[in-house]
This record gives sequence, C-alpha cells and structure tokens, in this order.
Amino acid sequence: MTTPARSRNMAAIRRTDTKPEVELRSALHRQGLRFRKDYPIRVGGRLIRPDVVFTRREVAVFLDGCFWHSCPVHGRIPRTNASYWTPKLARNVARDAAQTEQLKQAGWTVLRFWAHEDVSRIVTAITQMLTDQATIS
Repeated sequence: MTTPARSRNMAAIRRTDTKPEVELRSALHRQGLRFRKDYPIRVGGRLIRPDVVFTRREVAVFLDGCFWHSCPVHGRIPRTNASYWTPKLARNVARDAAQTEQLKQAGWTVLRFWAHEDVSRIVTAITQMLTDQATIS
C-alpha cells in the first residue's frame, strides 16, 4: 500500500521528455540531424516507442534511466517495498531485451545508452552509426 504522497510523486514521473532525453535531442538537432521522438513502431503485434527514431535509416535510440532500467552502475532496489520493486525492475529489463530483439529481427538498428552517459559521446556514437549506414547503402 502506498501513501498519497508517494502516489503523487510516482504519477509526476515523466514517460517522455525527461531532462536527459531533451538534452540528447537538442544536441542531435544542433548536429543537423532530424528524427522523430517517441515514435511508435509496430513490430510483431507490439508497439515499441524508442526515445529517438531515425525512420528512413531504421535506427531506434533508447536512453535508459538508471533506476527504471537497472543500470549496473547506478541502479538499485529501493529498501521500501522491495517485494514490489524487484520483480517490476526485472520485468523492465526483460522488456528492454525483448524489444531490442524484436526491432533487430525486423531489420532495425538499435542503440541503447544510459541516461548518465556523456551526451557528446552518445551523439558521436549515433552520428557514426548513421554515417556507417550511409556508406554501406
């Protein structure tokens, strides 16, 4: 059972437009890259919503938060209500792996980064991937 204050706190957590996502999208846009944000991709009867999508190149980028996606460096199980959070976070990790695999099987390139990673390094990795794809095509 959660308290009303905890419920308000959890309800206020954004699914999209988090600070790291906005920072990444701004940096990509400054590089002249154009993309879709939170673009729904239907694969195998499921709807997958990567944080950034380059539709023409079929590149899906996920920026995973350390708590929600169980970062090996910063992720942790809360001490309060651990019996709820442990399986919840494990399901998130399993869903991430399944979505990555489904997108790859459908011909998409999937890039996953942690929200704590340096944005300039992420932008470099994305632009390199797009450049490599353009060279191959």
